Amino acid sequence: MKVILAFEDEELTNREKQMIMLNVLYPEVPEDIKQAQKKAIEFLDAGKESDENRDDEIGPRLFSFAQDANYIFAAFKQTHNVDLESIEYLHWWKFQAFFMDLGSNTTFLNLVNLRRRIKNGTASREEKRVAREMGEIFDIQELDTRTAEEKEKEIEFMALVGDGIAHGK
Repeated sequence: MKVILAFEDEELTNREKQMIMLNVLYPEVPEDIKQAQKKAIEFLDAGKESDENRDDEIGPRLFSFAQDANYIFAAFKQTHNVDLESIEYLHWWKFQAFFMDLGSNTTFLNLVNLRRRIKNGTASREEKRVAREMGEIFDIQELDTRTAEEKEKEIEFMALVGDGIAHGK
């Protein structure tokens, strides 16, 4: 979970996120960092080999482990009778299997499904009203997947645009 939460943390750089992943998953970080990262990602993907050529369509973000933690805890307890806050050990792959099998009658899954309908444009007028009323509970920030270089270029561009506006250009 520490790795997932690190990857959700907008204040960490990609390099910091990678280092957290390696330090959490390896007692000693291997010399071959690229291979270690590949194996770490395979572990996080429940043993599925990563295919750099795959073109997985990433849809809109529908949940956040950090933001939705209380709803996830409740859903695990409700569906699997597992208390995530007091369990001593739960293998990551077993966690993922439980997570993928959370009951449809849980608040968490209802929230995720409402987010999905809102984001894909199929929500009813009433569902849109409910989502607006939920405010911060409903709103979920998309992850910024840009590289450090892309972020730096945007900052430079915005500085130029801001300077041009300030000088009436």
